Amino acid sequence: MNDYSPKEYWSALAESFRSADIRGLGPVRHPGAPSWFNRLIDRLQLRAVRRALALADLQPGSSILDVGCGTGRWIRRYQQLGFRATGTDATAAMLGLAREQGTLTSLVVGEASRLPFAGAKFDAVSDITVVQHIPSSLHVQVLCEMARVLRPGGRLILMEVIRGKGGHVFSRSPQDWIQQAASCGLKLIGWFGQEFLLLDRIFVRAAQAVGGKKGNSTSIPLTEVPQKSPSISRRAYWHLRHVTAPLSAWADPVVGKMCPAQLATHGVFVFRK
Repeated sequence: MNDYSPKEYWSALAESFRSADIRGLGPVRHPGAPSWFNRLIDRLQLRAVRRALALADLQPGSSILDVGCGTGRWIRRYQQLGFRATGTDATAAMLGLAREQGTLTSLVVGEASRLPFAGAKFDAVSDITVVQHIPSSLHVQVLCEMARVLRPGGRLILMEVIRGKGGHVFSRSPQDWIQQAASCGLKLIGWFGQEFLLLDRIFVRAAQAVGGKKGNSTSIPLTEVPQKSPSISRRAYWHLRHVTAPLSAWADPVVGKMCPAQLATHGVFVFRK
């Protein structure tokens, strides 16, 4: 989309979904989805981030910058885990929501392609589904900015989409993400697949086929505007997903061991500077 502006897009979501749920997930997960679905995806991501932190071998007290921190959910968790967390986001409205959610730390307005920090400042940088929403032409610049603010030996935790596409989603293959980071002087420690949700993806694909919607197994037919009176078909769709999504999430640990990581929706990468 030539007229897509990440800053304008997320500013609009922050305003539209500021009261969508008490945890602040509505504006940053799947806008327009039921709160139970966003909580489920959040739990899956938390499990993946904990695994990534173990792989990164970060010590308590390490300084960590969360790029595209949104409503501050990862900052609050990093603090609970004993890290010194700082957040930055291009959208001032998102940082306002972060403060409303009780984020008590340094929050700085700044674009990922021009981080407002000195070089070699942080022990770690986390990027949880942020670069995937920035046009592909800027990916290398953003990743190199993250590398710039890392201290030598610092870690970058990157969770980005490796399947699917959309008007504001710019995916890359796992190897492509790795090559992009390597061009910025980052060395891969390891990576794994995250969010397989196979049964749920099959159901979504079938629902899209029946409804005549173009898309892929990772897209969700949402209007991205709050709906006070969802249609009957929409209520039925989410009622059925209330079965397929939790079952899929329950099976994900086993699926992750049996299936290639490339089959997941997202890849979680840990790099060292």
